Amino acid sequence: MTDNFLPGFTTIDWLILAGYFILLIVSGILLTRRQSSTDEYFRAGGNIPMWAAAISFLATSLSAATFIGGPQQAYKGDLTYLSSNIGSILAIIIVALFFIPVFYRHKVATVYGFLGRRYGIPANLAASGAFLIGRVFASGARLYIAALPASLILFGDIAVRHQIFAISILTIVGIFYVLAGGIRSVIWTDVIQTVVFVGAAITAMVLLLNRIPIGIPEILDTLKSGGADASSKLTIFNFGLDGFSPKHTYTVLTAIFGFSLLSLGAYGTDQDMTQRLLTCKSALKGSWSAVTGILVGLPVTALFMCIGLLLYIFYSRPELMGIAAPGYTVIESRQIFLSFILHEMPAGLTGLMMAGLFAAGLSSLNSAINAMSSSLVNDFYKRFRSDRSEKHYLKVSRLGVVVFGLILGIFAVFSVFWQKAHPEATLIDFALSVMVFAYSGLSAVFLTALFTKRGSNASVIAALLTGFGSVILMHTYFSSEIAFPWQMFIASGLAFGVCLVGSKKDEEKIANDERRIAKDEKMKSEERRVKNNAVSFRRKPESKR
Repeated sequence: MTDNFLPGFTTIDWLILAGYFILLIVSGILLTRRQSSTDEYFRAGGNIPMWAAAISFLATSLSAATFIGGPQQAYKGDLTYLSSNIGSILAIIIVALFFIPVFYRHKVATVYGFLGRRYGIPANLAASGAFLIGRVFASGARLYIAALPASLILFGDIAVRHQIFAISILTIVGIFYVLAGGIRSVIWTDVIQTVVFVGAAITAMVLLLNRIPIGIPEILDTLKSGGADASSKLTIFNFGLDGFSPKHTYTVLTAIFGFSLLSLGAYGTDQDMTQRLLTCKSALKGSWSAVTGILVGLPVTALFMCIGLLLYIFYSRPELMGIAAPGYTVIESRQIFLSFILHEMPAGLTGLMMAGLFAAGLSSLNSAINAMSSSLVNDFYKRFRSDRSEKHYLKVSRLGVVVFGLILGIFAVFSVFWQKAHPEATLIDFALSVMVFAYSGLSAVFLTALFTKRGSNASVIAALLTGFGSVILMHTYFSSEIAFPWQMFIASGLAFGVCLVGSKKDEEKIANDERRIAKDEKMKSEERRVKNNAVSFRRKPESKR
């Protein structure tokens, strides 16, 4: 950037931002008094209203990647990212009809408990471990994105050392907030934060329309005539021949085959997303909260994309802006929306916009570390320490929040360098592509468990490793030839095939072998005990017999 950002942030903006964080702290403290068990801490006792769970589901699915990356995506390209919602809708219908009812019927604390009931403990632990690794990737990347505006506000640039400091601040804030209130505080604060960042986006939209000196019909004609490559920036669905190329990310084919599986992994197999769906009073309400959250999310995502189109007019078409054209240049597209916020918005609105951005970023961070701690305690710790009190489990749950918060912060720092090595990728592409690593295997395993009678502990573990390993291979050697939605489709297909190899007969044979071995050991132990007693009896003096 040619100008420093910091002068655009006034005292009133700092006060508004400080007020937002104070609101978070106060709400966390108030909700802390209600925590008495891990069920309350992770499921809110199953008493969350459907509409609140839906909004929280929406807030978690959007994140800072949408707030910053959505405008960047439309500014650099067009609206084809919206076509990926075809996959989201297909996925949420399947999740609502098949996944959520099963989770409620089995009364699982985490969705991986279902795999434990279906296959056994090893499958449960393996899937939960895959989630933990995948969530570190996904939420760590989102934390990195949320730290970009923090770095700009505090230091006026996004130098690496400043990004790392900003990541540290956000990590500490997120840990202390979740440490206090658990999932109940996460959900209700998501409601507040959603109102804040959606309100901020609407404000930006209105302000942009007022600042651009041409009417909406002329704006639409300009966007339709296209950008630098002469293609229309209003394009949503790519039906062209290039849509069949595996290099293209956002096409109708990738929406149906790639993004549907990616969304299935996010909405149905990721404890971070499904956890709030398990806080409702019934499976029906949990399913409706999921569908509602996704449907409401469609216009919200479109809103951020439209902001990007208006930013294209504002910054890239000076002949249309005339004397209203900005007197500075934005070099990096990932700073495009932040530039407008910090340069063009009046005092007070800048602080509101930044509060909205941090609301989107912290919403993802808060829910992620709560869900990861939930998985650690319910899937691992309770299984090996089943004789402890609820008070003890609650302490371990809060310790897990701290540990996973720090781990996410570390991966966010790693993401600074990872994304720097791939500057051509937009923030949304970066945030979505890292999700493929874990979701490919998890989606395959859950589809096998729900819709077939195949699979075993061994094949579940092998499928998870196949999904993760194949994505690493494609990401390392074919990242420019195979777009990440196709990587998801290929990796999930391979993992699904591997998971089908296992069968119930295999599990029964293993179980029978284990029972036979245990029986043999018991018989041998009994024989040794009888033999030892006989020897001891013979050795006793006659007077003591």
